[in-house]
Amino acid sequence: MRTGTFRSLRNRNYRVWALGAIVSNVGTWMQRIAQDWIVLTQLTDNNATAVGIVTALQFGPRVLLLPLTGYAADHFDRRKLLVATQAGMGALALGLGLLCILGHVQLWHVYGFALALGAVTAFDAPARQTFVSDLVDEDDLSNAVALNSTSFNAARMIGPAVAGVLIAHIGAGWVFLINAATYAAVIASLGLLQLDALRTRTRPAGSRTGLVDGFAYVWRRPDLKAMFLMLFLIGTFGLNFAIYISTMAVTVFHGDAGQYGFLTSMLAIGSVAGALLAAGRARPTVTALLGGAAVFGLGFCLAAVMPSQWLFGLTLVLVGLSAQTFTTSVNSAVQLSTDPAMRGRVMAILMAIALGGTPIGAPIIGWVADTWGPRWSLGIGGASGFAAALVGLHYLVRHRRLRLRFDGARPRFTLQPRPPRPPGTSEGT
Repeated sequence: MRTGTFRSLRNRNYRVWALGAIVSNVGTWMQRIAQDWIVLTQLTDNNATAVGIVTALQFGPRVLLLPLTGYAADHFDRRKLLVATQAGMGALALGLGLLCILGHVQLWHVYGFALALGAVTAFDAPARQTFVSDLVDEDDLSNAVALNSTSFNAARMIGPAVAGVLIAHIGAGWVFLINAATYAAVIASLGLLQLDALRTRTRPAGSRTGLVDGFAYVWRRPDLKAMFLMLFLIGTFGLNFAIYISTMAVTVFHGDAGQYGFLTSMLAIGSVAGALLAAGRARPTVTALLGGAAVFGLGFCLAAVMPSQWLFGLTLVLVGLSAQTFTTSVNSAVQLSTDPAMRGRVMAILMAIALGGTPIGAPIIGWVADTWGPRWSLGIGGASGFAAALVGLHYLVRHRRLRLRFDGARPRFTLQPRPPRPPGTSEGT
Protein backbone atom coordinates (compact mmCIF):
# COMPACT_ATOMS: atom_id res chain seq x y z
CA MET A 1 0.00 0.00 0.00
CA ARG A 2 1.37 3.40 -0.97
CA THR A 3 1.80 5.98 1.77
CA GLY A 4 2.26 9.73 1.94
CA THR A 5 -0.04 12.64 2.61
CA PHE A 6 -0.12 13.74 -1.05
CA ARG A 7 0.18 10.36 -2.75
CA SER A 8 -2.96 10.79 -4.87
CA LEU A 9 -1.31 13.71 -6.67
CA ARG A 10 1.01 11.23 -8.42
CA ASN A 11 -2.03 10.41 -10.56
CA ARG A 12 -2.17 12.82 -13.54
CA ASN A 13 -5.97 12.82 -13.81
CA TYR A 14 -6.34 13.56 -10.13
CA ARG A 15 -3.81 16.43 -10.36
CA VAL A 16 -5.75 18.01 -13.24
CA TRP A 17 -9.06 17.63 -11.40
CA ALA A 18 -7.62 19.01 -8.14
CA LEU A 19 -6.22 22.11 -9.88
CA GLY A 20 -9.59 23.01 -11.38
CA ALA A 21 -11.37 22.25 -8.11
CA ILE A 22 -9.24 24.57 -5.96
CA VAL A 23 -9.94 27.53 -8.28
CA SER A 24 -13.68 26.87 -8.24
CA ASN A 25 -13.71 26.27 -4.48
CA VAL A 26 -12.16 29.69 -3.84
CA GLY A 27 -14.92 31.27 -5.93
CA THR A 28 -17.61 29.28 -4.13
CA TRP A 29 -16.45 30.53 -0.73
CA MET A 30 -16.28 34.09 -2.02
CA GLN A 31 -19.91 33.82 -3.12
CA ARG A 32 -21.04 32.32 0.20
CA ILE A 33 -19.57 35.24 2.12
CA ALA A 34 -21.03 37.82 -0.29
CA GLN A 35 -24.47 36.17 -0.24
CA ASP A 36 -24.69 36.01 3.55
CA TRP A 37 -23.37 39.55 3.85
CA ILE A 38 -25.89 41.21 1.55
CA VAL A 39 -28.75 39.33 3.24
CA LEU A 40 -27.59 40.25 6.74
CA THR A 41 -26.53 43.86 6.18
CA GLN A 42 -28.08 45.17 2.93
CA LEU A 43 -31.40 43.39 2.40
CA THR A 44 -32.36 43.05 6.10
CA ASP A 45 -31.51 44.71 9.39
CA ASN A 46 -29.09 42.07 10.74
CA ASN A 47 -31.79 39.38 10.50
CA ALA A 48 -30.19 35.99 11.25
CA THR A 49 -33.46 34.20 10.49
CA ALA A 50 -33.27 35.42 6.88
CA VAL A 51 -29.74 34.01 6.59
CA GLY A 52 -31.11 30.74 7.98
CA ILE A 53 -33.88 30.70 5.37
CA VAL A 54 -31.37 31.25 2.55
CA THR A 55 -29.24 28.40 3.89
CA ALA A 56 -32.29 26.15 4.19
CA LEU A 57 -33.40 26.88 0.62
CA GLN A 58 -29.90 26.18 -0.67
CA PHE A 59 -29.60 22.78 0.99
CA GLY A 60 -33.23 21.61 1.10
CA PRO A 61 -33.25 20.25 -2.48
CA ARG A 62 -30.66 17.64 -1.48
CA VAL A 63 -33.42 15.87 0.43
CA LEU A 64 -36.29 16.56 -1.96
CA LEU A 65 -34.34 15.39 -5.03
CA LEU A 66 -32.70 12.42 -3.32
CA PRO A 67 -34.62 9.82 -5.43
CA LEU A 68 -32.98 11.28 -8.56
CA THR A 69 -29.52 12.46 -7.51
CA GLY A 70 -28.10 9.15 -6.30
CA TYR A 71 -29.55 7.36 -9.32
CA ALA A 72 -27.88 9.89 -11.62
CA ALA A 73 -24.49 9.48 -9.93
CA ASP A 74 -24.65 5.69 -10.30
CA HIS A 75 -26.12 5.41 -13.81
CA PHE A 76 -24.89 8.44 -15.80
CA ASP A 77 -21.45 9.39 -17.04
CA ARG A 78 -20.21 11.35 -14.01
CA ARG A 79 -17.79 13.48 -16.01
CA LYS A 80 -20.51 14.72 -18.37
CA LEU A 81 -22.92 15.20 -15.48
CA LEU A 82 -20.37 17.38 -13.70
CA VAL A 83 -19.84 19.51 -16.81
CA ALA A 84 -23.59 20.20 -16.86
CA THR A 85 -23.91 20.98 -13.14
CA GLN A 86 -20.84 23.21 -13.05
CA ALA A 87 -22.13 25.18 -16.05
CA GLY A 88 -25.52 25.57 -14.34
CA MET A 89 -24.00 26.87 -11.11
CA GLY A 90 -21.86 29.31 -13.07
CA ALA A 91 -24.94 30.67 -14.86
CA LEU A 92 -26.76 31.20 -11.54
CA ALA A 93 -23.80 33.08 -10.05
CA LEU A 94 -23.74 35.26 -13.16
CA GLY A 95 -27.45 36.06 -12.87
CA LEU A 96 -27.29 37.03 -9.19
CA GLY A 97 -24.19 39.13 -9.80
CA LEU A 98 -25.86 41.10 -12.57
CA LEU A 99 -28.90 41.81 -10.37
CA CYS A 100 -26.63 43.18 -7.66
CA ILE A 101 -24.54 45.33 -9.99
CA LEU A 102 -27.62 46.77 -11.66
CA GLY A 103 -29.12 47.59 -8.25
CA HIS A 104 -32.24 45.46 -8.68
CA VAL A 105 -31.54 42.68 -6.17
CA GLN A 106 -34.19 42.01 -3.51
CA LEU A 107 -34.40 39.44 -0.74
CA TRP A 108 -36.79 37.22 -2.69
CA HIS A 109 -34.29 37.15 -5.56
CA VAL A 110 -31.65 35.74 -3.23
CA TYR A 111 -34.16 33.18 -1.96
CA GLY A 112 -34.93 32.09 -5.52
CA PHE A 113 -31.30 31.83 -6.60
CA ALA A 114 -30.45 29.90 -3.43
CA LEU A 115 -33.22 27.39 -4.18
CA ALA A 116 -32.11 27.00 -7.81
CA LEU A 117 -28.48 26.62 -6.77
CA GLY A 118 -29.53 23.98 -4.24
CA ALA A 119 -31.31 22.00 -6.97
CA VAL A 120 -28.24 21.98 -9.22
CA THR A 121 -25.89 21.24 -6.33
CA ALA A 122 -28.07 18.30 -5.32
CA PHE A 123 -27.00 16.56 -8.54
CA ASP A 124 -23.44 17.88 -8.42
CA ALA A 125 -22.47 16.81 -4.90
CA PRO A 126 -22.87 12.99 -5.07
CA ALA A 127 -21.42 12.90 -8.60
CA ARG A 128 -18.43 15.00 -7.50
CA GLN A 129 -17.82 12.94 -4.36
CA THR A 130 -17.97 9.59 -6.16
CA PHE A 131 -16.08 10.85 -9.24
CA VAL A 132 -12.93 10.60 -7.13
CA SER A 133 -13.27 6.81 -7.26
CA ASP A 134 -13.12 7.06 -11.06
CA LEU A 135 -9.80 8.91 -10.85
CA VAL A 136 -7.79 6.85 -8.32
CA ASP A 137 -7.63 3.22 -7.23
CA GLU A 138 -9.07 1.89 -3.98
CA ASP A 139 -5.75 2.13 -2.10
CA ASP A 140 -5.63 5.87 -2.70
CA LEU A 141 -9.35 6.59 -2.33
CA SER A 142 -9.25 7.60 1.34
CA ASN A 143 -6.29 9.88 0.64
CA ALA A 144 -8.00 11.45 -2.40
CA VAL A 145 -11.16 12.14 -0.39
CA ALA A 146 -9.09 13.82 2.31
CA LEU A 147 -7.16 15.90 -0.24
CA ASN A 148 -10.48 17.01 -1.75
CA SER A 149 -11.46 18.23 1.70
CA THR A 150 -8.08 19.94 2.04
CA SER A 151 -8.70 21.79 -1.22
CA PHE A 152 -12.21 22.80 -0.17
CA ASN A 153 -11.01 24.14 3.16
CA ALA A 154 -7.86 25.79 1.83
CA ALA A 155 -10.29 27.69 -0.39
CA ARG A 156 -12.26 28.52 2.77
CA MET A 157 -9.14 30.27 4.07
CA ILE A 158 -8.55 32.23 0.87
CA GLY A 159 -12.06 32.89 -0.42
CA PRO A 160 -13.62 34.63 2.60
CA ALA A 161 -10.60 36.87 3.14
CA VAL A 162 -10.59 37.90 -0.52
CA ALA A 163 -14.37 38.34 -0.49
CA GLY A 164 -14.21 40.63 2.54
CA VAL A 165 -11.76 42.93 0.75
CA LEU A 166 -13.67 42.87 -2.56
CA ILE A 167 -17.06 43.53 -0.95
CA ALA A 168 -15.63 46.59 0.79
CA HIS A 169 -13.99 48.00 -2.36
CA ILE A 170 -16.05 46.93 -5.41
CA GLY A 171 -19.26 45.43 -3.99
CA ALA A 172 -20.82 41.99 -3.62
CA GLY A 173 -22.10 41.87 -7.20
CA TRP A 174 -18.59 41.63 -8.64
CA VAL A 175 -17.81 38.80 -6.22
CA PHE A 176 -20.66 36.79 -7.73
CA LEU A 177 -19.36 37.48 -11.25
CA ILE A 178 -15.85 36.37 -10.31
CA ASN A 179 -17.28 33.15 -8.90
CA ALA A 180 -19.17 32.57 -12.15
CA ALA A 181 -15.87 32.74 -14.03
CA THR A 182 -14.17 30.20 -11.73
CA TYR A 183 -16.52 27.41 -12.81
CA ALA A 184 -14.72 27.47 -16.16
CA ALA A 185 -11.66 26.02 -14.36
CA VAL A 186 -13.53 22.86 -13.36
CA ILE A 187 -15.11 22.45 -16.79
CA ALA A 188 -11.66 22.85 -18.39
CA SER A 189 -10.12 20.27 -16.04
CA LEU A 190 -12.87 17.78 -16.91
CA GLY A 191 -12.10 18.31 -20.60
CA LEU A 192 -8.36 17.75 -20.09
CA LEU A 193 -8.69 14.37 -18.34
CA GLN A 194 -7.22 11.30 -20.03
CA LEU A 195 -10.41 9.30 -20.56
CA ASP A 196 -8.63 5.98 -21.12
CA ALA A 197 -7.05 6.31 -17.67
CA LEU A 198 -10.38 6.66 -15.85
CA ARG A 199 -11.29 3.63 -13.80
CA THR A 200 -14.09 1.64 -15.38
CA ARG A 201 -17.08 0.79 -13.19
CA THR A 202 -20.00 -1.53 -13.56
CA ARG A 203 -23.16 0.52 -13.81
CA PRO A 204 -26.16 -1.09 -12.13
CA ALA A 205 -29.11 -2.10 -14.24
CA GLY A 206 -31.85 0.53 -14.44
CA SER A 207 -34.36 0.26 -11.62
CA ARG A 208 -37.13 2.47 -10.35
CA THR A 209 -36.39 1.21 -6.87
CA GLY A 210 -32.79 2.44 -6.93
CA LEU A 211 -33.22 4.73 -3.92
CA VAL A 212 -35.17 2.04 -2.06
CA ASP A 213 -32.27 -0.33 -2.71
CA GLY A 214 -29.90 2.28 -1.31
CA PHE A 215 -31.89 2.72 1.89
CA ALA A 216 -32.26 -1.06 2.24
CA TYR A 217 -28.50 -1.45 1.88
CA VAL A 218 -27.86 1.13 4.60
CA TRP A 219 -30.53 -0.36 6.87
CA ARG A 220 -28.72 -3.72 6.84
CA ARG A 221 -25.51 -2.07 7.99
CA PRO A 222 -25.42 -0.97 11.67
CA ASP A 223 -22.12 0.81 11.09
CA LEU A 224 -23.56 2.96 8.29
CA LYS A 225 -26.71 3.71 10.31
CA ALA A 226 -24.60 4.89 13.25
CA MET A 227 -22.38 7.09 11.09
CA PHE A 228 -25.36 8.57 9.26
CA LEU A 229 -27.13 9.41 12.54
CA MET A 230 -23.96 11.04 13.89
CA LEU A 231 -23.67 13.02 10.67
CA PHE A 232 -27.33 14.06 10.84
CA LEU A 233 -26.90 15.51 14.33
CA ILE A 234 -23.74 17.44 13.51
CA GLY A 235 -24.88 18.44 10.01
CA THR A 236 -28.28 19.69 11.15
CA PHE A 237 -27.30 21.63 14.25
CA GLY A 238 -23.52 22.06 14.06
CA LEU A 239 -22.41 22.84 10.52
CA ASN A 240 -24.39 26.10 10.24
CA PHE A 241 -21.17 28.11 10.30
CA ALA A 242 -22.52 30.92 8.12
CA ILE A 243 -25.12 31.78 10.78
CA TYR A 244 -22.85 31.26 13.78
CA ILE A 245 -19.97 33.34 12.45
CA SER A 246 -21.94 36.11 10.76
CA THR A 247 -24.12 36.78 13.82
CA MET A 248 -21.14 36.75 16.18
CA ALA A 249 -19.19 39.08 13.86
CA VAL A 250 -22.01 41.59 13.40
CA THR A 251 -24.05 41.60 16.61
CA VAL A 252 -21.49 40.58 19.25
CA PHE A 253 -18.19 41.97 17.97
CA HIS A 254 -19.77 44.73 15.81
CA GLY A 255 -17.50 43.97 12.87
CA ASP A 256 -17.62 44.50 9.12
CA ALA A 257 -17.29 42.24 6.08
CA GLY A 258 -13.53 42.03 6.55
CA GLN A 259 -13.93 40.68 10.09
CA TYR A 260 -16.52 38.16 8.90
CA GLY A 261 -14.08 36.96 6.26
CA PHE A 262 -11.26 36.79 8.81
CA LEU A 263 -13.26 34.63 11.23
CA THR A 264 -14.35 32.30 8.43
CA SER A 265 -10.70 31.95 7.40
CA MET A 266 -9.76 31.05 10.99
CA LEU A 267 -12.31 28.24 10.85
CA ALA A 268 -10.73 27.13 7.58
CA ILE A 269 -7.24 26.95 9.09
CA GLY A 270 -8.47 24.26 11.43
CA SER A 271 -10.37 22.55 8.62
CA VAL A 272 -7.26 22.32 6.45
CA ALA A 273 -5.28 20.91 9.36
CA GLY A 274 -7.99 18.29 9.98
CA ALA A 275 -8.13 17.33 6.30
CA LEU A 276 -4.34 16.95 6.08
CA LEU A 277 -4.33 14.77 9.19
CA ALA A 278 -6.98 12.59 7.56
CA ALA A 279 -4.97 12.44 4.33
CA GLY A 280 -1.97 11.09 6.25
CA ARG A 281 -3.95 8.12 7.59
CA ALA A 282 -4.17 4.95 5.52
CA ARG A 283 -7.74 4.30 6.69
CA PRO A 284 -10.30 6.26 8.75
CA THR A 285 -10.42 5.13 12.36
CA VAL A 286 -13.03 4.82 15.08
CA THR A 287 -10.96 7.17 17.24
CA ALA A 288 -11.11 9.86 14.56
CA LEU A 289 -14.92 9.62 14.39
CA LEU A 290 -15.59 9.68 18.12
CA GLY A 291 -12.80 12.11 18.95
CA GLY A 292 -13.81 14.48 16.18
CA ALA A 293 -17.43 14.57 17.37
CA ALA A 294 -16.54 15.10 21.04
CA VAL A 295 -13.95 17.82 20.37
CA PHE A 296 -16.43 19.49 18.01
CA GLY A 297 -18.88 19.83 20.91
CA LEU A 298 -16.15 21.11 23.23
CA GLY A 299 -14.98 23.68 20.68
CA PHE A 300 -18.48 25.16 20.36
CA CYS A 301 -18.83 25.44 24.12
CA LEU A 302 -15.53 27.32 24.33
CA ALA A 303 -16.48 29.57 21.41
CA ALA A 304 -19.73 30.54 23.13
CA VAL A 305 -17.89 32.17 26.06
CA MET A 306 -14.96 33.84 24.27
CA PRO A 307 -14.86 37.57 25.12
CA SER A 308 -13.03 38.86 22.02
CA GLN A 309 -12.96 38.22 18.30
CA TRP A 310 -9.35 36.99 18.47
CA LEU A 311 -10.07 34.37 21.12
CA PHE A 312 -13.26 33.44 19.28
CA GLY A 313 -11.21 33.01 16.11
CA LEU A 314 -8.77 30.70 17.90
CA THR A 315 -11.60 28.46 19.09
CA LEU A 316 -12.88 28.35 15.51
CA VAL A 317 -9.57 26.71 14.55
CA LEU A 318 -10.38 23.90 16.99
CA VAL A 319 -13.95 23.68 15.70
CA GLY A 320 -12.74 23.50 12.10
CA LEU A 321 -10.14 20.84 12.84
CA SER A 322 -12.60 18.60 14.66
CA ALA A 323 -15.40 19.12 12.12
CA GLN A 324 -13.12 18.21 9.23
CA THR A 325 -11.67 15.20 11.05
CA PHE A 326 -15.17 13.90 11.62
CA THR A 327 -16.71 14.61 8.21
CA THR A 328 -13.70 13.40 6.21
CA SER A 329 -13.52 10.21 8.25
CA VAL A 330 -17.23 9.54 7.66
CA ASN A 331 -16.91 10.23 3.94
CA SER A 332 -13.90 7.93 3.54
CA ALA A 333 -15.33 5.17 5.72
CA VAL A 334 -18.63 5.11 3.83
CA GLN A 335 -17.00 5.05 0.39
CA LEU A 336 -14.45 2.39 1.35
CA SER A 337 -17.00 0.08 2.95
CA THR A 338 -19.76 0.38 0.34
CA ASP A 339 -20.29 -1.88 -2.66
CA PRO A 340 -19.06 0.15 -5.69
CA ALA A 341 -22.34 -0.49 -7.54
CA MET A 342 -24.23 1.15 -4.63
CA ARG A 343 -21.72 3.91 -3.94
CA GLY A 344 -23.50 6.72 -5.78
CA ARG A 345 -26.84 6.11 -4.05
CA VAL A 346 -25.27 5.68 -0.63
CA MET A 347 -23.21 8.85 -1.08
CA ALA A 348 -26.32 10.74 -2.21
CA ILE A 349 -28.01 9.65 1.03
CA LEU A 350 -24.91 10.73 2.96
CA MET A 351 -24.83 14.16 1.29
CA ALA A 352 -28.56 14.61 1.84
CA ILE A 353 -28.13 13.81 5.52
CA ALA A 354 -25.05 16.00 5.91
CA LEU A 355 -26.59 19.10 4.34
CA GLY A 356 -30.25 18.21 3.91
CA GLY A 357 -30.80 18.59 7.63
CA THR A 358 -29.90 22.25 7.24
CA PRO A 359 -33.50 23.27 6.38
CA ILE A 360 -34.40 21.98 9.83
CA GLY A 361 -31.47 23.32 11.78
CA ALA A 362 -30.67 26.64 10.09
CA PRO A 363 -33.97 28.42 10.85
CA ILE A 364 -33.85 27.13 14.43
CA ILE A 365 -30.27 28.37 14.89
CA GLY A 366 -31.20 31.73 13.35
CA TRP A 367 -34.27 32.08 15.58
CA VAL A 368 -32.26 31.28 18.73
CA ALA A 369 -29.61 33.82 17.69
CA ASP A 370 -32.28 36.50 17.12
CA THR A 371 -34.20 35.69 20.31
CA TRP A 372 -31.53 34.91 22.92
CA GLY A 373 -28.32 35.93 21.19
CA PRO A 374 -25.62 34.26 19.08
CA ARG A 375 -23.79 32.85 22.09
CA TRP A 376 -26.81 30.73 23.04
CA SER A 377 -27.07 29.44 19.49
CA LEU A 378 -23.47 28.18 19.73
CA GLY A 379 -24.59 25.98 22.61
CA ILE A 380 -26.81 24.05 20.20
CA GLY A 381 -23.78 23.30 18.05
CA GLY A 382 -21.93 22.02 21.09
CA ALA A 383 -24.80 19.75 22.07
CA SER A 384 -24.86 18.25 18.56
CA GLY A 385 -21.22 17.16 18.86
CA PHE A 386 -21.69 15.51 22.25
CA ALA A 387 -24.88 13.76 21.08
CA ALA A 388 -23.08 12.40 18.01
CA ALA A 389 -20.26 11.06 20.17
CA LEU A 390 -22.80 9.22 22.33
CA VAL A 391 -24.36 7.63 19.23
CA GLY A 392 -20.95 6.37 18.12
CA LEU A 393 -20.19 5.05 21.60
CA HIS A 394 -23.52 3.21 21.68
CA TYR A 395 -22.73 1.51 18.36
CA LEU A 396 -19.33 0.36 19.61
CA VAL A 397 -20.78 -1.04 22.84
CA ARG A 398 -23.71 -2.82 21.16
CA HIS A 399 -22.25 -4.01 17.86
CA ARG A 400 -18.49 -4.08 18.41
CA ARG A 401 -18.59 -5.17 22.06
CA LEU A 402 -16.54 -2.24 23.34
CA ARG A 403 -15.33 -3.14 26.82
CA LEU A 404 -13.21 -1.42 29.42
CA ARG A 405 -10.70 -3.47 31.36
CA PHE A 406 -7.75 -2.61 33.57
CA ASP A 407 -4.21 -3.82 33.06
CA GLY A 408 -3.01 -3.11 36.56
CA ALA A 409 -3.89 0.56 37.04
CA ARG A 410 -3.97 1.30 33.31
CA PRO A 411 -7.39 1.30 31.58
CA ARG A 412 -7.62 -0.47 28.22
CA PHE A 413 -10.46 -0.69 25.70
CA THR A 414 -11.14 -3.78 23.59
CA LEU A 415 -13.23 -4.14 20.42
CA GLN A 416 -14.67 -7.19 18.73
CA PRO A 417 -13.27 -7.63 15.20
CA ARG A 418 -15.38 -6.07 12.44
CA PRO A 419 -17.64 -8.55 10.60
CA PRO A 420 -16.79 -9.38 6.96
CA ARG A 421 -17.67 -6.72 4.39
CA PRO A 422 -19.93 -7.29 1.38
CA PRO A 423 -18.08 -8.36 -1.80
CA GLY A 424 -16.29 -5.59 -3.67
CA THR A 425 -15.68 -3.38 -0.64
CA SER A 426 -12.62 -2.44 1.37
CA GLU A 427 -12.11 -2.14 5.07
CA GLY A 428 -13.41 1.11 6.49
CA THR A 429 -13.20 2.18 10.11
